Amino acid sequence: MTRYTKDPAAIAALSEEEFYVTQNAGTERPGTGKLLNNKEIGLYVDIVSGEPLFASSSKYESGCGWPSFTKPIEVAHVTEIEDRTLGMIRTEVRSTHGDSHLGHVFPDGPRDQGGLRYCINSAALRFIPLADMEAEGYGAYIDQVEEH
Repeated sequence: MTRYTKDPAAIAALSEEEFYVTQNAGTERPGTGKLLNNKEIGLYVDIVSGEPLFASSSKYESGCGWPSFTKPIEVAHVTEIEDRTLGMIRTEVRSTHGDSHLGHVFPDGPRDQGGLRYCINSAALRFIPLADMEAEGYGAYIDQVEEH
């Protein structure tokens, strides 16, 4: 079984924006994320730990300005925490092992897919195309990223 950790080398390699988002619970500007309009088939992993977070098959266009997903690919790799910042109550989403801030989850997603919208910063994610998943050690998730 793969072990995922908060990798100091990965943190040192982060861009300023990636560091701000993942380590300081920041937010990238809406509509600016590199993965917002990505339509490729593959897997989204934590940029710090590499833990698998979301499948392309659960990504959808919500119109919120950030990549949106209906569910995590591996529930154990996503931690939800009450967030009372900015004068409101929200649910923050963090990677379990990397402890990276990913974004927030809201109850306004597609009803026929569970009703959740995981609103995630592109800066917290690394995308692995389907063709590279096996070689990068994510072969066990191939059947979950393809739409059936």
